[in-house]
Amino acid sequence: MANLKDIRTRIGAIKTTRQVTSAMKMVSAARLKKAQDDVDHIRPYTSHLLGIINDMVSAREDVKINYTMPGKGDKVVLWVIASNRGLCGAFNSNVVKAVQNLLKTDLREEYKNGDVEIRVLGKQAWKMLRARNIIPHIREEGQLVDPSFEKISMLAEELLDEYDLGILKRSIVVYNEFINAAVQQVQVQQFLPIAIPEVKRDKPISKYILEPDRQTIVNDLMPKTLRSLFYQVVLDSIASEHGARMTSMHKATDNATDLIKDLQLSYNKARQTAITNELIEITSGAEALKK
Repeated sequence: MANLKDIRTRIGAIKTTRQVTSAMKMVSAARLKKAQDDVDHIRPYTSHLLGIINDMVSAREDVKINYTMPGKGDKVVLWVIASNRGLCGAFNSNVVKAVQNLLKTDLREEYKNGDVEIRVLGKQAWKMLRARNIIPHIREEGQLVDPSFEKISMLAEELLDEYDLGILKRSIVVYNEFINAAVQQVQVQQFLPIAIPEVKRDKPISKYILEPDRQTIVNDLMPKTLRSLFYQVVLDSIASEHGARMTSMHKATDNATDLIKDLQLSYNKARQTAITNELIEITSGAEALKK
């Protein structure tokens, strides 16, 4: 009977766990909707900004773009964007693996010389990197709680200031790009210097009325574009986190259901065995009394 009690205790514990994972799945699903809307809104905006800059440059060869050449400094800033909380599958570990691979390959010499500064957005990546003897220099976490443009753009503003002052050579961002609720793809993206992609425009640049001039507009748009791109990266990561947690909790809930079924079957078998043994004992006792 002790065996039956152990099985009942396990079933009760797993049912409680299933309630928790099911609730977390629903919470993540609700948060994912808002995060996905934010990503869908920011992507056309940044694409349009890059398209305007591309138009300005393609129309006149004498228009120069800032932040497209390596900086004058030696420092390389590596921004690692993950999450504050766990229970989201391989979301954080995939980012950390990408960082480890980057430090062993492309940034090997700079990291060996001490020129790589690692900045982390999210508690989990901070813990995992330190557990692997990779010590980040800066940890930020509050921006993920309330991901406003004002808070997040300040992180990009620091990079721009270091670039302008001749401290920074380049900056790389490692994060999860949101594809859909079930798919998140780790990206290792160079933030500075930026490569302006060619964007096809429906309206030729000659149809625009520009004030004051192309070069001034480009100089004014570049910092705003870079801040918006960094904000987009963080929003992508947040949406990916909710998608990964929703998927992970969905699988955990299904696994708990399957485990409860198996334990219930084991419980029924054990209970039937116990009843059979009691009947045998009663029958054997009755036969012994007759004799």
